[in-house]
Amino acid sequence: MRRFENILKRILFVVFLAAWLLFPFSVYAEPEGKLILFHAGSLTVPFAKMEKIFEAKYAKVDVLREAGGSTKMARLISALHKPADIMASADFAVIDRTLIPEHAQWNIRFATNQLVLCYTDKSRFSDEVNANNWYKILARKGVIWGHADPNLDPCGYRSLMVIQLAEKYFHRPGLYDQVLANRPKKNVRPKSVELVFLLQTGHMDYAWEYRSVAVQHGLKYIKLCDEINLGNYKYDDFYKQASVKVTGRKPGTWITRTGKSCTYGITILKDAPNPEAAVAFLEFLMDPRGGLQILKDLGQPPFIPCRVPTSQMKTLLPSSLQEWIEVRD
Repeated sequence: MRRFENILKRILFVVFLAAWLLFPFSVYAEPEGKLILFHAGSLTVPFAKMEKIFEAKYAKVDVLREAGGSTKMARLISALHKPADIMASADFAVIDRTLIPEHAQWNIRFATNQLVLCYTDKSRFSDEVNANNWYKILARKGVIWGHADPNLDPCGYRSLMVIQLAEKYFHRPGLYDQVLANRPKKNVRPKSVELVFLLQTGHMDYAWEYRSVAVQHGLKYIKLCDEINLGNYKYDDFYKQASVKVTGRKPGTWITRTGKSCTYGITILKDAPNPEAAVAFLEFLMDPRGGLQILKDLGQPPFIPCRVPTSQMKTLLPSSLQEWIEVRD
């Protein structure tokens, strides 16, 4: 009898050990503490909703979000060494160029977007603007329009790219210069979401925004054709004809951004103060029934599944995230 009990104990021990090895997260403590999340301004509304749901699930976690132009937010980490757990960019290339490899190892592409021209009923010529004449409207005397700062916010250089592409698409030489000549520098704002307030208060007639921002704030907008809206990867060969020179990582340096379809990226920083909570948040974000559904509901198409460009990068991800990821450039 005693021999049988010893054998049973050994079997139970082996079963317990196997379960512990196969399901290591079941013995991990629930995440807690502050979770610092830097993100693009265009993600403010969906991330606010995600924060509320995430904190309801993980009551011991306090999500601290800071929003701004993606380039600016990445530089706060790389140049000013601001502590952060997660960085989410409206242009995945910002993470690739500014944070990898020194501050991050990988970059998950999780959503897309497109540029639209927003306006209100109070905007000048709102009763006649459309997808075929908007560039003529923006060039008219007295029309006030603006865009985000291309040095701080991807929406800024993408706005300029759309106008460049329109010149080629509509076969209108000089279109870009004519439109820009009617936009004073004071109408260039640090981040695109600042322009929403100017539109809503009647201080601006038109502003370039992401479609998701327009939907979330109930703005009217002109939907542009895929050839120029930067929202369809099938037109990347056409998009790359546009380019914008912006400030580099170091003062006095410059880099050139080349046109490409809008793709959002997200990463966990190498020195994240709270990596456990960061991983839990990304698990929620990449769940098709969780964060990705929220993005979809708020007018921003998610990638389902999310993606990384190489198999090597996928191996660098936390194991609990890999099931949500496919390898696709």
